[in-house]
Amino acid sequence: MDFLHILDQLADGELDQYEVSPEDAFEFQQALRNYGRKQNIVGTAVRGGKIIYRGSES
Repeated sequence: MDFLHILDQLADGELDQYEVSPEDAFEFQQALRNYGRKQNIVGTAVRGGKIIYRGSES
C-alpha cells in the first residue's frame, strides 16, 4: 500500500481521514515517522486497535 500518497492527501486536506487497521499499523507508523510533514497529521486511537488519522487544522 502506498502510505506516502495517503499521508500527502491527509496533509494537503484532500482526504478527510484515513483509518488504519491493527494489521497495517506498524507499516503506517514507519511511513509516518519518515514523512516530512508529520506535524500536519494527527492520529486518534479507537476501540479495537484501529487508529484514525486526520490532517491537522493548525
